[in-house]
Amino acid sequence: MVKFNLPDNSKLTKGDYFKSDIGSKNIKKFQIYRWSPEDERNPRMDTYEVDMNSCGPMVLDAVMKIKNEIDSSLTFRRSCREGICGSCAMNIDGTNTLACTKAINDVKGDIKIYPLPHMPVIKDLITNLKSLYTQLKSIKPWLHSKKTQATDVENIQSKEERSKLDGLYECILCACCSTSCPSYWWNSDKYLGPAVLLQSYRWLQDSRDEERKERLKELDDTFKVYRCHTIMNCTQACPKGLNPAEAIAGIKRMISQQS
Repeated sequence: MVKFNLPDNSKLTKGDYFKSDIGSKNIKKFQIYRWSPEDERNPRMDTYEVDMNSCGPMVLDAVMKIKNEIDSSLTFRRSCREGICGSCAMNIDGTNTLACTKAINDVKGDIKIYPLPHMPVIKDLITNLKSLYTQLKSIKPWLHSKKTQATDVENIQSKEERSKLDGLYECILCACCSTSCPSYWWNSDKYLGPAVLLQSYRWLQDSRDEERKERLKELDDTFKVYRCHTIMNCTQACPKGLNPAEAIAGIKRMISQQS
């Protein structure tokens, strides 16, 4: 039987333990993935004891406390702290989510934090999302108008037309859905993935866009859309409560109706 093993320098190892010296009885342990291209250490899980009496309620609060007070070398992305920017997307307790909206009390026992899965790691909890943004650019995520000259006339939508964008425009491109999708893990070079396809459907549903036919033609190939096997991980993982699987199904229907 063929055995597949990770290279020795890729195997996850037990890392450093940072014990709290405060003496508090309200301690929570955070096990965090660490890896840096700047040293020769294997990827590891460092453990930090955090005093919850002086920590905010969200996982991001704890991660920031660790960086500010315990280990300044810990590296991660964050910005708005309000579930709007998508910067702090991580795998927390086995689920892709936003650290700023994930409550510490939602996790029983030690909290394990990893970078988003199946993406190249730049350092610690930061992944390289360049390929995802290249795919986003390929769908041309802006309104297309066939008018060649600027006009002062407002491009009006009815309430019914505008309502078709609900559940689509709220996407913050955190990549939680795409990085939870096995089809995207296997075919990320060709399959656009849930996040980008949700964005694509948003423009396909916009009554003001004038290139729906061209957009559908561009999507109609074996891989870009049809690698979706309706596993539904994307919908389950979305921290905004959106339904990328439904959007992908909508694209498939539009392509079939056009054919």
